[in-house]
Amino acid sequence: MKTAIQKAAAILGLALLSACASPAEFQNMVVTEGIDTAATQNSAFKDSIVVKSVDGGEETNPMWTSEISSQAFEKALIASLENAQLLAKLDENAPYRLRVTLLEVDQPLFGLDLTVKTRVRYEIIEKDSDKTVFSEEIPATHTATFGDSPFAIQRLRLANEGSAKNNIAAFIERVIAVSPEMSGENVALK
Repeated sequence: MKTAIQKAAAILGLALLSACASPAEFQNMVVTEGIDTAATQNSAFKDSIVVKSVDGGEETNPMWTSEISSQAFEKALIASLENAQLLAKLDENAPYRLRVTLLEVDQPLFGLDLTVKTRVRYEIIEKDSDKTVFSEEIPATHTATFGDSPFAIQRLRLANEGSAKNNIAAFIERVIAVSPEMSGENVALK
């Protein structure tokens, strides 16, 4: 009888732990594929960007929903820029500063397929002139399905991570597309 109660308590404890929200993990938001490294070679921003600030993220409350923290997004962004050959080797010599604001993380309350939409503002500022040379709000989405995880709380985390990763990938794609002639202008690709 005592063993059955202990087993039931253990199962209940595991069920409660699996129901706790966990934050988006930076390594799942890093862009590792689909980067046009040949185009990067001609980019105005090759090896020249340093991340100055990332704001607007939220910490996860384990009893509520998964969120994307500013710190996790920043780490994923830095790793992604490095993969795309856009990150400066030395921060102090970087000609461009990147300022990022997570404006929106739109999450569903419930459902089998959970789609998260992120909207992020990216601003690249030239160090010497303090002039904004790129400014754009980028939206992105990602859907996590029941096939990805039977637990809604985990599907939401996966949707958060996928949307953030897609957002960073869209930013990198736009930055690589900026021609060297345009880098001195205020570029807002809409």
